[in-house]
Amino acid sequence: MSSIPSIESTTSVTANLCQSLSLFPGNASMKKLGPIAAKMSAPHNGVLAPARGNCSCSKTRAPRPGPVFAALLALLLLGPALPPAWTDAAGRDYYELLGVGRDANTRQIRQAFKKLALTMHPDKNPGDAEAHDKFLQINRAYEVLKDDDLREKYDKYGEKGLERPQGGRYESWNFYRYDFGIYDDDLEIITLDTGDFEAAVNSGEIWFINFYSPRCSHCHQLAPTWREFAKEMEGAIRIGAVNCGDEHGLCRRQGIGSYPSLYIFTAGHKAEKFHGERLKDNLVTFSMRFIKTSDVQLQQGNVFGEMESAFAAGLSWLVTFCADTGDCLERGTRQKLAAMLDGLVRVGWMDCGAQPQLCQSFQVTGGATALFLPGSALDKEGGVLWLDTLDSREIYTQVLRRLPDLQLLTADSFHLKLARHRWLLAFTFGERGRDADEYKKLRAFLRDDHIQVGRVDCLAEPQLCRSLYIHQACVAVFKGLGVHDFEIHHGKDAVYNVVAFARDSVRAHVTTLRPDNFPSGGSQAWLVDFFAPWCPPCRALLPELRKASIRLVGRLKFGTLDCTVHRDLCSAHNIGAYPTTVIFNGSAVHRYEGRHSADGILEFVQDLVDPSVVVLDPSGFAEKVTGLGQGEIWAIDFSAPWCGPCQALLPEWRRMARMVSGHILVGSVDCQRFQSFCQSQNVRSYPELRLYSGGGRTAYRHTSYSGYHRDAHTLRRWALSALPRASSDLTPSSFDALLLEGHDPWVVDFYAPWCGPCKHFSPEFEVLARVLKGEVRAAKIDCQAHYQTCQSAGITAYPTVRFYPSQDTDRRPHDGENINSRDATIIADIIRQRLRASSSRRHNNRKDEL
Repeated sequence: MSSIPSIESTTSVTANLCQSLSLFPGNASMKKLGPIAAKMSAPHNGVLAPARGNCSCSKTRAPRPGPVFAALLALLLLGPALPPAWTDAAGRDYYELLGVGRDANTRQIRQAFKKLALTMHPDKNPGDAEAHDKFLQINRAYEVLKDDDLREKYDKYGEKGLERPQGGRYESWNFYRYDFGIYDDDLEIITLDTGDFEAAVNSGEIWFINFYSPRCSHCHQLAPTWREFAKEMEGAIRIGAVNCGDEHGLCRRQGIGSYPSLYIFTAGHKAEKFHGERLKDNLVTFSMRFIKTSDVQLQQGNVFGEMESAFAAGLSWLVTFCADTGDCLERGTRQKLAAMLDGLVRVGWMDCGAQPQLCQSFQVTGGATALFLPGSALDKEGGVLWLDTLDSREIYTQVLRRLPDLQLLTADSFHLKLARHRWLLAFTFGERGRDADEYKKLRAFLRDDHIQVGRVDCLAEPQLCRSLYIHQACVAVFKGLGVHDFEIHHGKDAVYNVVAFARDSVRAHVTTLRPDNFPSGGSQAWLVDFFAPWCPPCRALLPELRKASIRLVGRLKFGTLDCTVHRDLCSAHNIGAYPTTVIFNGSAVHRYEGRHSADGILEFVQDLVDPSVVVLDPSGFAEKVTGLGQGEIWAIDFSAPWCGPCQALLPEWRRMARMVSGHILVGSVDCQRFQSFCQSQNVRSYPELRLYSGGGRTAYRHTSYSGYHRDAHTLRRWALSALPRASSDLTPSSFDALLLEGHDPWVVDFYAPWCGPCKHFSPEFEVLARVLKGEVRAAKIDCQAHYQTCQSAGITAYPTVRFYPSQDTDRRPHDGENINSRDATIIADIIRQRLRASSSRRHNNRKDEL
């Protein structure tokens, strides 16, 4: 928790600093922003709020700043667009501790940590009394920066924004030496994380992925074979790896239950698991089954028809001539090349021993391989590339280099081309990157999506690129609505990532913003994501914005603003950390603090329309909470806008409020605005979470939350624990009399008091009892105290939820249906389905009797 600074020190220091920096709302620059400034100038995590206090609440006209403060202000507003450098207790920034840049990806962070772990581990420094503390520092930095959510909170709020200290435990030196990040140094194997997994498997390429755990001995035994297999299949399919030790959520969503698990992914099909003996040849055979392209035997009867039809479609031919002299590509190599060049080149072979005259017509008398390009006569040397290698990778490289380049667009053709068609354009600045030839494959991948592919040379067309604020090489999708509706790609440059981006972008409704199209009032609501391309959490958020834009089309427009390009515009909106997502709705401005997911954004938008948390002032608190009615319960968050943990809690608190809606009222109090009131309530630190219950004839009382976790589900369990009992307790005698001999429908929770999951489920069961009140009777039975009763009912695990439907005859203990869920809503839905089915059967029986 963040302790409250003293009123005197905070007010005086903040006021002096605010006056010196001319940051009061009377300042001319703030006046220009109008209502936006009123929302955005309050201290936050950005560069305009260096002290904890309210720079925007004073009405005093600020004096002119002195030269030192003027320089500081210029540095803050016009300096590099970087987030604040937060430090740990020892004064070290986490990125600095690991020796990585703020743009480091997960793999780079893992590699940097491993390098440090091998030299700084206490096992290697037994004589250093401080070795343990030093290693804890880098371990804490690693645990935070490898996790996108924790990293975002750290970037915004520093260590105080983290829910609890991270990295308190670490492994032995041997673990980091031999078990940590098995494939991090293998170039042929692509280590995937949550951020790029979906893009990879949905790109249209074939992916064979090894889901492994660093602690798994079988995973380590497989590693040398997996590396050999990756080299063997390089180019034909993509070979990947997912470290389930780091990517728990991803592996759980993929249903990974054992290690190693090897799955092959093809677009539009369910992933298929490899079950054979894990030998290289077996892996090759299995993966080749999924390569649908194949080579064609060219003979006298089909050769010219096959080649001319391919040329008409813009495809080239790679032909190998097989003779007794050798120098012919083997069948396996031909199949690999057919897969590697699919959509660009057809692969065929001729048997010159059986058809010598056909080979002679191509001026071939022995083994040879050649590339035939479209648009050239077959007998012209200029349209043929003779290859002097049998290596598949070398052939692939030479063929790609010879294929036609992407269509070049100029300033004269740009507007016309983009007016009605969707385009993926590569903007270059003279020198072509190493991916230039690989990008030729984009035409094949995007042909069925009706996305044309081209390039623009910004050195030849500088004015065109400047008008689009493109100052460095990039890839952008233009969506067929003219030159102003486009989105720039900020992910990996790999072809599979670009393909996934292009497909997502044309379906989504996200626009790259610039000063000329930035939302400025009006009736249309906008969600604007202020980001920096080097920021990994920013890049992870972009695909989620696209998903959200599809689901909110017509209600909200989406745009992204690159703060490394548009620094003045970002500074004007007080952006000091990335990503910062803001909703502009006319004069109202709402800053998004929530999960980086489409669902999180949808929840936030819904909360704006129908708020789940009641914002309370002292009079509202007295009326609603102090004077709460009989049976009412309030959950209140006492917080302050400058408090990092408070801001991190906001989305979880809103989510919790929706989850307990109808059972518990949820509110919040701004203790910066109502500081005296919070002090009168004995609030000593932020955030302070309290449950208020009682009311009616009973004086209200409160209990404070003291748990470590502040996620919505944990807070929900805490809040629901205050609900009065709606279920009854069963004993052996009442179990027999009420349930077995009675005829009402019952739902029963069989539990044990020592069982942790039972304790977690207990408040959920009370919600279920309330939801089904009047329809089904709810009860609990303690299986530790009444073991024989539970045993006779066949209960073997706790908690067990069993539904006993109504019936005209006495029940037996084993009667009823176990419901395998611990969610009150799901359980209630299942029970109501059973009740409707039972009612329908009784109705039909009566009709039959009549």
